[in-house]
Amino acid sequence: MKSNLEEIARIDGRYTPLAMAFVYEGLGHTVKKNAEEAQQGGPQHVTGRDLSEGLKELALQKYGRLAKTVLNHWGIQTTRDFGEIVYLMIANQWMSAQPSDSIDDFNDIFDFSTVFEKNFTF
Repeated sequence: MKSNLEEIARIDGRYTPLAMAFVYEGLGHTVKKNAEEAQQGGPQHVTGRDLSEGLKELALQKYGRLAKTVLNHWGIQTTRDFGEIVYLMIANQWMSAQPSDSIDDFNDIFDFSTVFEKNFTF
């Protein structure tokens, strides 16, 4: 039986269930955005960079100027944390990966302070 996000978060202890749900929602957001850009409706592979960029966009849409504060409150400090959550979800059958995928694909995609504070525009 597949564990729910609350249980995965509780067992792991690094991230809140809201962080897990946000990353899962962000995957759907990114897949939809990529499909629209490619003019295709079928499933396609999302890279660590793609997902990190999609999560950035979703965080800014949902939380605006508070995006960094919200993500930090959930335990997410860097794009590597997005990858840590993705790989927890892969281990618990919420997501899948291709053999060429690596958690390192999420390293240093962007800096939270730069994106969510310094470069933030209304």
